[in-house]
Amino acid sequence: MKKSIITVFALMAFTVFALAQKMASPPAKATGTADGVTVTIDYHQPSAKARKIMGGLVPYGEVWRTGANGTTTIDLGANVKIEGQALAKGKYGLYTIPGENEWTIIINRDIKWGAYDYTEKNDVLRVKVKPAKTDSFVETFTITVENNSVVLKWENTQVAFKISKG
Repeated sequence: MKKSIITVFALMAFTVFALAQKMASPPAKATGTADGVTVTIDYHQPSAKARKIMGGLVPYGEVWRTGANGTTTIDLGANVKIEGQALAKGKYGLYTIPGENEWTIIINRDIKWGAYDYTEKNDVLRVKVKPAKTDSFVETFTITVENNSVVLKWENTQVAFKISKG
């Protein structure tokens, strides 16, 4: 009986691992500290695959789920300020509205599948930031926590927003 249970769990774990390896946009996690606060972001990583990304696959002026598949989440280990605006400790949906000259970073209380059920009335915080060019082409969408900021990079675009202890 014990061997059967162990075998079933091993097969389940292998299946989950195999499915994650085959996903076109695999799951990823960015964890770090910003001003002493633990920040964890769970997201999925789409790749450019020779497509125009910013202003193409990811249209300007529209809410983007900031990754692929499910809603990207940001989990804050303490009360913080994002670009100077207060935000309580907790786990939130992270959305963006990309633009050529300005991006809107959106923290929303909902965590649902993608941006399809996004509701602006559930926004907890919105801030504006300026995009920059990356040093080199970034094939796969990447989020990092570095230098007290969350940094998003894809294609030739980089966007960062500052986090400080609240």
